[in-house]
Amino acid sequence: MTSQEFPQSFVRPWKQLLQSRRDEQQDDFPNHHVDNIDSLVTTSSPRALYVGTGHSIYTRALLPAILSAKHSVQLITCYWADSPSLDAIREALLQLAASRAEANIESPLKITIGFSSRGLFQKLFHPASRDGYVYPPLQWPKLGLPDKDVLQNARIELTVKSLFFTPFSVMHPKFVIVDDKRAWVPSCNVSWERWFEGCVEVEGDIVDRLSAFYERVWNESKVSRQDDDHDEISVSRRLEDSVDSTNGNETATQSIEFPTTGPVPTIFLPSSHHRNPRFSFFPFLSQSNPPMTPLNAALLTLFTNAQRKITILTPNVTSWPVVEGLLDALARGVDVQIRTSKGMMLIEQLVTAGTTTAWCLRKFIQRYNALINQPRPSDPEAQAITPGKLEILYYKQLDARRDMEDEPVVSHFKMTLVDDEYLVLGSGNMDRASWWTSQEIGLLFYVPGFEGQRLWNDVLEKRTEVLFQSDHPKRLV
Repeated sequence: MTSQEFPQSFVRPWKQLLQSRRDEQQDDFPNHHVDNIDSLVTTSSPRALYVGTGHSIYTRALLPAILSAKHSVQLITCYWADSPSLDAIREALLQLAASRAEANIESPLKITIGFSSRGLFQKLFHPASRDGYVYPPLQWPKLGLPDKDVLQNARIELTVKSLFFTPFSVMHPKFVIVDDKRAWVPSCNVSWERWFEGCVEVEGDIVDRLSAFYERVWNESKVSRQDDDHDEISVSRRLEDSVDSTNGNETATQSIEFPTTGPVPTIFLPSSHHRNPRFSFFPFLSQSNPPMTPLNAALLTLFTNAQRKITILTPNVTSWPVVEGLLDALARGVDVQIRTSKGMMLIEQLVTAGTTTAWCLRKFIQRYNALINQPRPSDPEAQAITPGKLEILYYKQLDARRDMEDEPVVSHFKMTLVDDEYLVLGSGNMDRASWWTSQEIGLLFYVPGFEGQRLWNDVLEKRTEVLFQSDHPKRLV
């Protein structure tokens, strides 16, 4: 296996799982991968990892990148709301327009902003078509964006579009692509919540896959690549690194260079939205299997193949296939750590899953304890496998920084790390909505000996409330 190949020990069972339910995927959105799974397998050059509030990720990573754009920007998110992040986006667009007008730049800059959810009425009356709704320029100020004339004078061609499918099928991916050369995949929306978030910056072939996904979902013509001077980019990154050095050890606002060299084997993992034909107003009564999307299949394969440890960061845990997969791994002796949030988005959990993270975790712990206590083989020659250790941790805000603007209240970061080799980052949660109905994306990196988890571990270890530790079973809240 060369350094640029993804291990067949993962690829083979993952592809088999997808092909076993291929007919169900024909109407996926997008569905280009159904007849060509190999098109999802590629490489990337990851550049940086960021954590902090959504606002800090926008101001430190995403908006500086947009300000460096020469030809095109695609900014896709799920929720779009009045917030400091939206204020920062508007100011960045005004700054970009002013600098382009002052420099008398004639070549157009095409910017697309796409989102799925803005409010209840927007979703109730949203067109059902995959063409979505394109906002006319007169509505841009109501969305918190600059006037058409300001942008037009700077040769900025803006398109604002929304996609949503009733009852609950939001377009949940979040990503930014600049000049079809660089991309950022954050976990944060454009919203007011002070949540703990993460973001990865990538270059290389994976950007082509992300651009193709954008093309098929958001229906915009692709801007051809052009070679540009990257001096602005390197200066921006050096500035951000210097900011990190002044933040101290307590703040959640941190970043590091991605700890690899050279191209990294990477798989792009789209997960189509689904209307869920077996939808019930009581989802807990439905035992239907989730759609077998590339993202769902990858996570199930990773759980099945895990040898030593599975670490998961997720806002919620309400997907029963996740619980089943983790219990199977624990039974094989694999250690499992889950970091999640307490009491986050309770109404959304009840509506989309008919349950809550707290209920699901208590059931999970009960089943784990039953696994631990089950009788061992009486045959002295039988090799009994000791179940793996289970640790479930809630995010807890740092009391000393509670009133500070950059202190997250809960964690919204999504990350799965298996055996310190397979890293999944993206938009998908371990909840029923992400596994059944929402459109999602994920990036799966093959990074043996990965050490970048220290970035979020250093932040989260100070912000931890223990729900359960199998080494200390009485520590069950």
